[in-house]
Amino acid sequence: MLIAFLLFCVGVILLLVAGDILVRGAAALAHKWGVPSLIVGLTIVAFGTSAPELIVSVQSVLTGASELAIGNVIGSNIANILLVLGLPAIIMALPTNVAGVGRNSAVVVLATVILVVLMFIHRPLVMWQGIILFTGIVLYLGWMFTLARSGAKDPALSEMADMASMEGMPKSYVTMIAFTLLGIFGLAIGGGMIVKNATFIAEGFGVSEALIGLTIVAIGTSLPELATVIVASWRGHNEVAIGNILGSNIFNIFAVMGAAAIAGPVSIPAKFMVFDVWVMLAATVALTIFILRRAPIGRKTGIVLLLAYLLYMAAIARDIVGAGAGV
Repeated sequence: MLIAFLLFCVGVILLLVAGDILVRGAAALAHKWGVPSLIVGLTIVAFGTSAPELIVSVQSVLTGASELAIGNVIGSNIANILLVLGLPAIIMALPTNVAGVGRNSAVVVLATVILVVLMFIHRPLVMWQGIILFTGIVLYLGWMFTLARSGAKDPALSEMADMASMEGMPKSYVTMIAFTLLGIFGLAIGGGMIVKNATFIAEGFGVSEALIGLTIVAIGTSLPELATVIVASWRGHNEVAIGNILGSNIFNIFAVMGAAAIAGPVSIPAKFMVFDVWVMLAATVALTIFILRRAPIGRKTGIVLLLAYLLYMAAIARDIVGAGAGV
């Protein structure tokens, strides 16, 4: 069990490093070929930052552990709001009166409601539901591109466009191609390690892959967002923090869950329908209320968010311990 957990951690690290390398290589290639920075940001960079969740979810479906996919998406969205925003807010207040945040918060609520409705209509999630979800990300990116071309002031959009020329980009074609290929290879290997060892850990504790997806897998794949928000806040760019989280949650539902359901049927545990999906929806609505009030997420709110996440983890831990005792 210890070895499996260590290999799982290695897989997470490999996944994060490979995702960054892939983004740099592919973005540099696209930039070299004359693709506009905005398109690079809205496609390669946006999908690249969601690569951990995307790879893990699709591979889990293809290997017959599809509950890991839905657990990963729901757990990541909950962690993004309660943990990834709560922890930095304790250090520095996160403003919500930023251009584009209100619009994206409405999209997150819409995406969450669509996912919940689809889950109630038919379980497991199958290809036609995946197509509906993935169509959502295509429409969203098209909308973002139109807004950016019209001159909309959105820090998240500006940041994605700037990332096409970020520091540390490969300069030659050889290194660009090497970065891209190494990134793809690393994502495949890292994702496989995560799925294989997460499944082994679930079997060892006598619990479902879904519970493991909600916990260690969700936290592991949310690390890029946590690092991005903390670094941005530390450098005084905390205005992009909420935008990054909203964008990540939109991609998790539309792109990640959509791709996973297209890859194969995604099983949904009955317990998700009475607890976890409502935690995700409640966290999303609570964040939206803060954004609509244009009230900053300060230290007290950050503590409340963090405590809420710890309570959620405690509820899941109780289920894991109960299942283990039953074994």
